Amino acid sequence: MTEQRPSPEALLARIKEKDRARLRIYIGAAPGVGKTYQMLQEAHALRASGLDVVIGVVETYGRAETEAQVKDLEIVPRRKVEYRGAVLEEMDVDAIVRRHPKVCVVDELAHSNVPGSRHTKRYEDVLELLDAGIHVLTAVNIQHLETLNDAVARATGVRVRETVPDTFLDRADEVINVDVTVEELRSRLREGKIYKPEKVEQALANFFRKGNLSTLRELALRAVADEVGEKAATYRAREGLEPALIPERVMVCMSSNTQAPRVVRTGARIAGRLGSRWYAVYVETPREKPDRINARDAEALQENIRLAESLGATVVRVKAERPAEGLIAFAQREGVTHVIFGQSARSRWELIWRGSTLDRFLSAVPDAAVQVVPLGEA
Repeated sequence: MTEQRPSPEALLARIKEKDRARLRIYIGAAPGVGKTYQMLQEAHALRASGLDVVIGVVETYGRAETEAQVKDLEIVPRRKVEYRGAVLEEMDVDAIVRRHPKVCVVDELAHSNVPGSRHTKRYEDVLELLDAGIHVLTAVNIQHLETLNDAVARATGVRVRETVPDTFLDRADEVINVDVTVEELRSRLREGKIYKPEKVEQALANFFRKGNLSTLRELALRAVADEVGEKAATYRAREGLEPALIPERVMVCMSSNTQAPRVVRTGARIAGRLGSRWYAVYVETPREKPDRINARDAEALQENIRLAESLGATVVRVKAERPAEGLIAFAQREGVTHVIFGQSARSRWELIWRGSTLDRFLSAVPDAAVQVVPLGEA
């Protein structure tokens, strides 16, 4: 193994890392695996070691075992918010910052705050706590990670609306997979430890089917393994150890298609597994110049750009007469090794008459690994 002396910048980063607030994320395959339970156990252990620990928000859903774990931990009262004639409760970030504990427990990371709150999502509240120097323990189910949104929908038939960008995991100092077997989880469900009795049979027949849980469990294990691998690569770079010999570069071919988010999420997931930098590349053709693109496509494009940026992509706009020309030029210039295309359904005559961007790309960049994400009609 070749070792190099860390650069001054790396040493400074190491010092700053010691000073910053730490984030620990507990990830599970599904409700009921024990994320909140384990998080509260850790909170008690930290308090026993002399740290000042409070609960910012914990959702027990009436589960006796979880409620018992709260014990005598201090709970910061939630703020009450009036919305559409109802009084709702949200985590009081300002009160926690004023209290300024050493550690704060924040459950249900993917939660959407009441409209009008300072932050739209709870994970943004967590970032504010971290910026204030407060260590955070938090929990989330794997189906709420943005890049797995499509995979979970295909596997379970359930489209999760509340998501957390995968880049949030990059901020985490520790990502812990809370895992139980499929049979153990289904047993907990039957015993009424997850949902109320009247919901058990429906849950067993739908979301908690064995096949669904096995898929979600695999996704959780892979996500945590990928995150550990990425952090190991970061550590090697920081300590001056030799990096991988051939750096991978991922390119997502982004468009104004309303189904392009599927392509973007797939690219983000692949880049995460490879621990590589990735680009979301959009080719601006003459008919899609800012003054010529139609309003619907322009809006979809901006949404796709925002999603790609939130997932950690470097968004690149390339101008070319045809999409293939711009994509080929960028891939060759940047040494792209993996490419993700979205392929909409097109008639055989249209392909013969106009040709395929994918075919042209494969001819010009034969060494790149290409993955095609099937889409519907553009």
